[in-house]
Amino acid sequence: MREKPRSGCAINAALEVLGDPWTLIVLRDVIFGGRRHFRDLQLRNEEGIASNILAGRLRKLVETGLLTRDDATRGQKATYTLTEAGIQTLPVMAALGTWGVQHRPTTPELAVRARILADGSPELVEDLMDELREIHLGIARENPKSPSASERLQQAYEAVRSQESQAG
Repeated sequence: MREKPRSGCAINAALEVLGDPWTLIVLRDVIFGGRRHFRDLQLRNEEGIASNILAGRLRKLVETGLLTRDDATRGQKATYTLTEAGIQTLPVMAALGTWGVQHRPTTPELAVRARILADGSPELVEDLMDELREIHLGIARENPKSPSASERLQQAYEAVRSQESQAG
């Protein structure tokens, strides 16, 4: 991994880290799926990521400072944790999801979170980032008694699944 981008262009610099589809899929699964261990990331991945690809992308995400990996002792699972830089990819992921819903074929249950983030207020993205900071960095949310952003997204997902099962 090169330390300096090929050029001074901000888009190029970001793409050198995030431009690989598997990298974004791994980040998606950590951010939205709460997956923090290699086995969970591999087995619960919708796209069927191969173990060697996953290992490489996790290594790259740690090297570029988007994730950290704890030092697991023998027999323990290593845990991956988002850094602040990793958490700050959330608005990018939300924008990509919005674009994907508008311009590519998707399924209702897998597109529901992107639709909610697109239709919701910017506060929802901020709330989700605060929740990720609490989970991954130990920084308490301002209002922990209100439903979390991930709970609101999960409720919307379950409502879509319920509607589909009633319709089908």
